[in-house]
Amino acid sequence: MSSPKTKPNILLCEDDPNLGLVLKNFLELNDMDVILERDGRLGLAAFQREKIDLCLLDVMMPKMDGFALAEEIRDINPDVPLFFLSAKSMKEDQIKGYNLGADDYITKPFDSDVLLLKIKAILKRNEEQNREVINTEYDLGQYHFIPKLRELSLGEKKTTLSPKENELLKMLSEYKNDLLQRDQALKKIWGNDNYFNGRSMDVYIAKLRKYLKEDPNVEIVNIHGNGFRLIVK
Repeated sequence: MSSPKTKPNILLCEDDPNLGLVLKNFLELNDMDVILERDGRLGLAAFQREKIDLCLLDVMMPKMDGFALAEEIRDINPDVPLFFLSAKSMKEDQIKGYNLGADDYITKPFDSDVLLLKIKAILKRNEEQNREVINTEYDLGQYHFIPKLRELSLGEKKTTLSPKENELLKMLSEYKNDLLQRDQALKKIWGNDNYFNGRSMDVYIAKLRKYLKEDPNVEIVNIHGNGFRLIVK
């Protein structure tokens, strides 16, 4: 029996309480879970705390505007779908929005049904892309790594990685022989790049080095001040 399909989790940042509530209720009636925040800082905290499938960001918000919030979100996850909702219809603002990686820039007032169709189309596209990515496996020298199973194997010897070990090795594998920037990994896996999370990541890097030590052609190199390289000769 297949497991029930989970609802997409939408982050809605909108400082107009009436519009925010109306839009939240409308999306929830259409089978979505919605986290509503009234300013950019609360929106960023929610994004760091929750697994978000799509962001709807008002441009003009207190404490942190939608553009600044989008930059922070893009640092953590460059792939999450992102829509701007704005009363600002100037071409310069729309160009800035798209330059920040927006999937769409929607000017107010807008048709909720059209917005819903756009959201569904983007979510469907991402689901199809993720289905292709989720089955990716990596050959790392003599090791074989299956992120979906959190499994690192060397011949008959199999190691089950912890969730953070798995995410970190997956990112290193995606950047194999290239630089994985330290702050990028910290923001994506730990939520932010503060000192304590940095020390935590160093511990996980040390663990991964132990797992990979049996093949001298595989090593994780520290690029001082920048990040790490998973080198596979």
